[in-house]
Amino acid sequence: MERILVIDDDAGFRELLETILSTDGYEVDSGGSVADGVRLGSKRHYDVVLTDLRLPEGSGLDLLRWFGEEMPDTPVVMITAFGAIESAVEAMRLGAQDYLGKPLNSPDELRIAIHRALDQRRAKRESALMQEEQMGRFDCGGMIAGDPKMTAALELARKVAPTNATVLLTGESGTGKEVLARCIHLNSARSERVFVPVNCAALSPTLIESELFGHEKGAFTGAVGQHLGRFERAHGGTLFLDEIGELDGNLQAKLLRVLQEKTFERVGGTRQITVDVRVIAATNRNLKRLVADGGFREDLFYRLNRFPLEIPPLRDRLSDVEPLAAHFLARAARELGKPAPKLTKAAVRAIQSYRWPGNVRELENIMERMAILCGERVDAADLSMLPMEDRRPVLWREIERQAIEDALRANGSSRTQAAQQLGISVRTLQYRLKEYQSGEDAAAEAGEV
Repeated sequence: MERILVIDDDAGFRELLETILSTDGYEVDSGGSVADGVRLGSKRHYDVVLTDLRLPEGSGLDLLRWFGEEMPDTPVVMITAFGAIESAVEAMRLGAQDYLGKPLNSPDELRIAIHRALDQRRAKRESALMQEEQMGRFDCGGMIAGDPKMTAALELARKVAPTNATVLLTGESGTGKEVLARCIHLNSARSERVFVPVNCAALSPTLIESELFGHEKGAFTGAVGQHLGRFERAHGGTLFLDEIGELDGNLQAKLLRVLQEKTFERVGGTRQITVDVRVIAATNRNLKRLVADGGFREDLFYRLNRFPLEIPPLRDRLSDVEPLAAHFLARAARELGKPAPKLTKAAVRAIQSYRWPGNVRELENIMERMAILCGERVDAADLSMLPMEDRRPVLWREIERQAIEDALRANGSSRTQAAQQLGISVRTLQYRLKEYQSGEDAAAEAGEV
């Protein structure tokens, strides 16, 4: 979920913006001054900042400069009262992504500005990714995949990549469907052209049509100019349609036509536009069941399902958990400018014991947190934020063991004092220590330690 920061000293107008954005599914924080913006921006990362030009004890330009220095990848949209166009131009010159008039003509005017800002942010990221890709860091061969199920999926990706076949990627949320889609694109004849992703679940049906096919000036309230859709921007390259199962019936019909005829019209337009685009679609839903229930067109399903490719969940590729975790730790630490913490054996056993309902994305988020919080190493006890209902018993054993070892170190190896600190009997402590020793001996005999 994208986070948006709204700064405006007009409480009524600020509440209006919050309501529109929250209704559209964004996570919104707000404040009424430059100081509020700096304070909130120092605590959290935002995908877009929306700020009034005139603020108490400062100006929206001050906030624009602060974000430009501290978080240059965060686009800023300036709000200006009608008649203050010169100030808006100055804001654009200083780096604002866009500006809005106050009051709004319609909610769609705000939505379009936010989408433009998010598009600009994604474009920057895609540019950085393309530079990495050209250096060979981001291809199928460079993915971390030692588990047989994942290597089999990558082998299918390698075989289909050189073709123009439409690919349907299936798998749970967070398994890496977009990563694999990029791999397919990079190993295709279209690799020198653009890769354009769009999340079909992130936009309302009215907005997604405009995003996919574009619109003409005046097509609807707030359409102040011509807008090129994702299909046009992906011409010659690859269009990645994530969460394809969320498209409504009307858009399913239009998408089918584009796939069959390679032509479409912009919203509010009559001119036929022809594109050369390879489509890779993805979903975490069962499209066959949706077809049977009448929620997805059967003809579109078969058009998309020409080359199905399923990505296994992380819990089914446990041998990849440790190398993935180490990779994410190292990358996060590098971005923080600090040495990467090392995973202890107990931490490795803990992450391999967790079911990872959020898959690779959840593992990445947890390791980024560990890179921030931990020093030289990550222990099992550091992973206590993992939800209890998804832990396996061994994780509790590792946390318990870590607590006992910490208590013994803090009390000079005195079992009596350690037991008192932990609130257990000395007998229980001794039993646990003997149990751990037996487990280590058994592991050593099996060659696991």
